[in-house]
Amino acid sequence: MRKLSAADLKDFLDQKVFEYNQKKFIVEDPVSIPHNFSKKEDIEIAAFLSASIAWGQRTVIIKNANLLLSRMDYDPHRFIMNFTPKDLKPFTSFVHRTFNGIDCVFFLNALQKIYKEKSSIESLFTEKTDAQNQSDYGTAIEGWRTFFFSIPHPYRTQKHFAQPSRGSAAKRINMFLRWMIRKDKAGVDFGIWNLPSQMLTCPLDVHSGRVARKLGLLKRKQDDWTAATELTNRLKEFDKDDPVKYDFALFGLGVFEKF
Repeated sequence: MRKLSAADLKDFLDQKVFEYNQKKFIVEDPVSIPHNFSKKEDIEIAAFLSASIAWGQRTVIIKNANLLLSRMDYDPHRFIMNFTPKDLKPFTSFVHRTFNGIDCVFFLNALQKIYKEKSSIESLFTEKTDAQNQSDYGTAIEGWRTFFFSIPHPYRTQKHFAQPSRGSAAKRINMFLRWMIRKDKAGVDFGIWNLPSQMLTCPLDVHSGRVARKLGLLKRKQDDWTAATELTNRLKEFDKDDPVKYDFALFGLGVFEKF
């Protein structure tokens, strides 16, 4: 692909956002799981659990996320608020790649703590966000993570909640935040959190990183938090208020077009 001018690159990316930010793609994406719900708390919990296991084949992610929700009788908020240790037994056998029953049970216990003490993930996350003095949500993710692991937990489970301060690109968390915070009329992202989109960081993985480098949007070779920040800052040159809308373009080019 020839090198594009900044204006042509913006036009190209805007067209790809329009092409891939469409409801017709929901069914084959993990975001389809929270779209099964209408109550805010149900959407939030289903989205977080789906995003937490969102690596590997998308068909397997969707299958296993549905399995998790089925064990909650597709009533996740009620389940999280009311489960007893006995109710967690069916989750001890859950496995998605390296996320196993031990991790699953802890995640459910941590979610119960959040919803009983803070009422929602949004409330906790907003409490950790300082939009006046922070350029992104990295610090808020760290604060959320600290609260999440403030109850006794298996050491192994810590790897399933990314830590930007340790260099992680936090792809799955940034994807979850995109789902919750971005507001538009396309109907893919929910936009149910009252937080600014301009502080979002673009989800970065091997696919979007490859596309971003090919387009000249990213120079850093590692797919880490520094690279995700670099990419997001470049995307802000095209839309300072909603830079992560271009995640649709990078994802679509990488996954559907093998760009």
